[in-house]
Amino acid sequence: MSTTRDYLHLHFLVFLWGFTAVLGKLISIPSVEMVFYRTLLAAVGMALVMLVWNKSFSITTPVLIKVAATSVLVALHWISFFVAGKISNPSTSLVGFATCSFWAALLEPLLKRKKIAAIEIGLGLVVLIGLGIILAFDFQHPLGLLLGVLSGFTAAWFSISNSKLVHRVNAFTITFYEMLGACLLILIFMPLYMQLPMVGKLQLVPTASDWMYIAIMAWACSVYAFAASINLSKKISVFMIQLALNLEPLYGIVLALLVFGQQEVMSWQFYVGTAILLSAVILYPILKKKNQASVPAQ
Repeated sequence: MSTTRDYLHLHFLVFLWGFTAVLGKLISIPSVEMVFYRTLLAAVGMALVMLVWNKSFSITTPVLIKVAATSVLVALHWISFFVAGKISNPSTSLVGFATCSFWAALLEPLLKRKKIAAIEIGLGLVVLIGLGIILAFDFQHPLGLLLGVLSGFTAAWFSISNSKLVHRVNAFTITFYEMLGACLLILIFMPLYMQLPMVGKLQLVPTASDWMYIAIMAWACSVYAFAASINLSKKISVFMIQLALNLEPLYGIVLALLVFGQQEVMSWQFYVGTAILLSAVILYPILKKKNQASVPAQ
């Protein structure tokens, strides 16, 4: 049975996930190198959790191949999210990421070969209106917003993939191999990454503060938050968890304003568009639940 403490704990976890955008902006090394270290530390941290909790590392080859494919999406999600924050600001990357629910609403029926419901189409239109308002009024960070949207798209895709994989292997094992896979993928493509004109050479020596922020990302925002959310899912309904997760961009934007102050302040049109987008995202699970309750049992 859930308690007030459980709900507060859930919102603390959402707060941690929203804080990653701020941490990404504070870290001095480029996003690709940062994600490499984050996934490495997250894999090590998850392995330790699995050893302490006696979770199995066993996985079949067919499932491992699917997990490896999903790790590509994980790497793309984090790289696009943090690049968006670095070339624009955390608020822009978070607004783009907020489209995750929209993409999930469209992708899940397509990937599972189901009909797209009218509520999903409605959500999509409202999200597009919000993005349109942001872009229409002399917005200075269109590329950052586009990359933020890409991060939302890839997050939705790997979440749907994981929702199918979790029926075949435990969530801890999936997360460990996805973190390890994303880390190895970035390592393999480092030589190609170095050939990009804007890169030149790698920056693989984080500062002391970088290490601290990356460790917080990997161990607090990833390993701890994930393990805690698994435990909370046994007490709190999926609906309430999804509702709280949709508040992540809002928490992140407020945190960014508190940390970066004036440099994070955007035009009023940005906040109008953001409010429209977030209202659709937050209301979606409520409307979906009501719609499902109104459908008669077969």
